[in-house]
Amino acid sequence: MDGKKLLMIVNPRSGKLRSRGPLFDAMCVLCDAGWLVKLHLTAGPGDAAETAAAEGAGYDAVICVGGDGTLNETVSGLMELKSPPPLGYFPRGSTNDFAASLRIPLDPVQAARAAVSAAPRRLDVGRWNRRSFVYVASFGAFVRSSYAAPQEAKNALGHFAYILEGMKDLNTLRPYRLRLTADGERLDGEYLFGAVCNSTSIGGLMKLDPDRVVLDDGKFEMLLIPSPRSAGELNDLIRALLNQEYDRGGLVFRHVSSVQVEPEEELPWSLDGEYAPAAAAVTIENRRQALAFLLGGTE
Repeated sequence: MDGKKLLMIVNPRSGKLRSRGPLFDAMCVLCDAGWLVKLHLTAGPGDAAETAAAEGAGYDAVICVGGDGTLNETVSGLMELKSPPPLGYFPRGSTNDFAASLRIPLDPVQAARAAVSAAPRRLDVGRWNRRSFVYVASFGAFVRSSYAAPQEAKNALGHFAYILEGMKDLNTLRPYRLRLTADGERLDGEYLFGAVCNSTSIGGLMKLDPDRVVLDDGKFEMLLIPSPRSAGELNDLIRALLNQEYDRGGLVFRHVSSVQVEPEEELPWSLDGEYAPAAAAVTIENRRQALAFLLGGTE
């Protein structure tokens, strides 16, 4: 790796980046491994994507330091390049769902050591209409809380910030009627929540069985929560979710490569915890093994 150039994109407002000491130590690990590191501190929303797209092609690797939103931006920028460089990730956010799925160390020094020892591993990347996402596109109940919780609350409270914000939505909890097709299967209906994901964790709250999630197979895991018609059905749904029994309680669980959604009313989305405005029609596609990641011993 001697003499290779690395661009480190850092979100200084990220939830767990209060102390710069661990980040400095991580940079020392990278430099000792022969990387020539350029540090870029993001100035605000969109900066990570713009920097990755504008400068990424000039580097042998990129490392993103921040939360899931910063990772989403960095991947979105790299996916604009014809030949994007490998991407490393130092998780420093409030939930770090992607990192949890891949067992990426939360300590920057350990993450740096894993990155410098890693052979690049190609993983799937999602496309939601014209936007990229790393691990989840979701709609419905509590989705607003993933992007509406103030950054200060996320920094201080972590997962609890999402719960507090989500409680504000309880009085407006309602189903959305959708025309939905997944790999040719019609699944039209009324749903409280839906997620098309490539992760074992959604919002740090909902868990998927790691044995059923493969991150490089060209397939998403799609979970749909239908609107219950009785208290008994509601109890069945809750029990199935708590026990991760996604084929029970009326839940809809599929492994799919493409999804088309046409809502009958305005339906906002969240992409990796970032807001995506409602659209009359949404096409979600899996771009199999579209980006190489430096992940260390995660397999």
